[in-house]
Amino acid sequence: MLLINNNLVEPYFNQALEEYLLNNFDNDIILIWQNHNAVVIGKHQNTLAEINYSYVKSNDIKVVRRLSGGGTVFHDSGNINFTFIKKYENQNPGIDFKKFINPVIAFLAQIGIYAEFSGRNDILIEGKKVSGNAEHVFHRQKKILHHGTLLFSSNLQNLKFALSENSSNYTDKAVKSVKSKVANISSFLNEKISVSEFKMQVFNFFIKENYNGIEYKLNLYDIEKIEKIAEEKYKNWQWNYGYSPKYSFEKETILNNKQFKIKLNTDKGIIISAECFSEFLSKSEIEIIENLLIGTKHDCDSISMKIWNSKFLPSLINISEKEILESFF
Repeated sequence: MLLINNNLVEPYFNQALEEYLLNNFDNDIILIWQNHNAVVIGKHQNTLAEINYSYVKSNDIKVVRRLSGGGTVFHDSGNINFTFIKKYENQNPGIDFKKFINPVIAFLAQIGIYAEFSGRNDILIEGKKVSGNAEHVFHRQKKILHHGTLLFSSNLQNLKFALSENSSNYTDKAVKSVKSKVANISSFLNEKISVSEFKMQVFNFFIKENYNGIEYKLNLYDIEKIEKIAEEKYKNWQWNYGYSPKYSFEKETILNNKQFKIKLNTDKGIIISAECFSEFLSKSEIEIIENLLIGTKHDCDSISMKIWNSKFLPSLINISEKEILESFF
């Protein structure tokens, strides 16, 4: 058993780290880590339906898709993450959340907090969610990856605003997140400690629980390989947004005090058909917008380049770029 206390907080790097450990180590592994502000999307989710796009973009919150399924979670420096990577021998090991969550509940009990496992694979304290978990079996490697969050002193306002309130605008077959009441673990402690102290408590607990465990520190070779994976995969729009299942998007807004409605169909995040309805655009302008959108990423910068920079849409001159773009998300 290898135990890794990772102090690097870059979200793309840390998702690449999990993949690197999964594919390059024969040992069972426990990884304790943190991310700077990030929304982490389940593998089979529609990214845009899960996030508050304008809030995430304006607040420099990174968006990254992970290897496992399940719902969307918010990470910041007040949140501690744990990852278990474990080999299996049976042909079909199945999914067993309790196997990995029970030790975390035992740790919380050790620091004086009664927590319980919920039916949605969460950890609850007094009915409020403090930990979301996801798990995936990788049959080629014959390994199980389980990871979860521990909200310790997270910015719960950021968490609330970063996640979408407009998922009804999207029609798809993607996995949907389930909204829950959340709380910070720190609010249940009698004695106040810092998040860094809490992180060390978590790590030391697993060191003691795994008597044959060896602490492993990432070396320069590891970091170079992980950064390569991050560059090639986890920093890319194609993985974080384009991997989303096919979806339709429909939204009606008011621009220039008049109705503006957009309908989009996408495949791999690319707009394959578009319909525009407007009380202030001419018929020719509507056709221009529809034609410009086809083949474009459903992405703020891509749509801005096509629509906002067009010289053939005079009716949009008195409308701000921000207003126009918000109509598409």
